Amino acid sequence: MTLDKSWFSEAVEATGTAFSLKGHKLHEEQTPYQKIEIWDTQTFGYLMTIDGCTMVSTRDNFLYHEMMSHVALNSHPDPQNVVIVGGGDCGTLSEVLKHAEVKSATQVEIDERVTRLSEKYFPELCTRNSDPRATLFFGDGIQWMKDAKPGSIDLIIIDSTDPVGPAEGLFGKRFYLDCIKALKPDGMLVQQSESPLLHLELIKEMHAAMRQAGFARTHLFHFPQTIYPSGWWSGSIATKSDAPLLERIDDRTVRGMETKFYNPRTHRGAFALPTYVEEALE
Repeated sequence: MTLDKSWFSEAVEATGTAFSLKGHKLHEEQTPYQKIEIWDTQTFGYLMTIDGCTMVSTRDNFLYHEMMSHVALNSHPDPQNVVIVGGGDCGTLSEVLKHAEVKSATQVEIDERVTRLSEKYFPELCTRNSDPRATLFFGDGIQWMKDAKPGSIDLIIIDSTDPVGPAEGLFGKRFYLDCIKALKPDGMLVQQSESPLLHLELIKEMHAAMRQAGFARTHLFHFPQTIYPSGWWSGSIATKSDAPLLERIDDRTVRGMETKFYNPRTHRGAFALPTYVEEALE
C-alpha cells in the first residue's frame, strides 16, 4: 500500500520499521540546525517532526514528559537546581516546575524555533515558561555544560533528539565528564535512551560511557511512547553517588500535580526490566 500526501510517515531503514499518521502539513521550515514540520493529524492532534522524525504530539506527549521528569526528580534527595538540555517544546520544563522544591530550572535549547513553534501549536506545554524559576537559554548545550559552574547542579535532564546531528555530542563520554563536573556530590543525570527493543546496543554503550566518565551507578527505566519507533521508550539515570536511588514519592503530592500517566506505581514499575534487558546491562 502506497501512502498519499495526506499521511506523515517516518521510515527507519536501520530497523526496517515505519510509523504513520493521517493528516495534513500546516508548517515547514529549515532552521540553521534542522528541518521542522508541523502536522495536524486525525487522531494525535498536532505533531512536530524534526528532520523527518516524530518529536511531540498533542495526544501522547504526557507519557514522555512526565516520565523524563518525575522519575528522576523523585529519585533525588533534594533537586533544587535543574538544567534541561534540549526540551525546546517546554513539556519537560513544565513538569519539572510542578515540583515546589525546585528553585530554578534552566532550559538550554539550541534551536529557538522549536520553542516558538511550540508556543503556537502546543501552548499547553508552555504555560509555565513565565514561571519566575524558569530560564530559557537558546544556545549549544554542550558548550553550556562546559562553562557551567562546578558543583552547581542537582539534576541534569538530557531531553534531546536521537544521537545524530546537533544531538550527537550529547551521548558520549566527553559530554558526561562535563556533566559530572557541573553536578553536586549527590547529583544525577537522566537522559532519554531510545527503545529497549530496537536500540539495546546503544543503551549498553550509553551506560558504559556514563560509568567510564565516572558516574558511580546507572539505572534504566522504561515507558510506552506511541509515536516513537517500536512504541516503547526508555530513560537512563546516572548518579555521582554510589548510594541506591531514593524513592521520594508521596501519592497525595503526585495527585496534586495532575499527572496523566505518572504515579507511585508507574514509578516503581518503570524500573522492573525485562529479563533480556536486565541481562544485557549486567
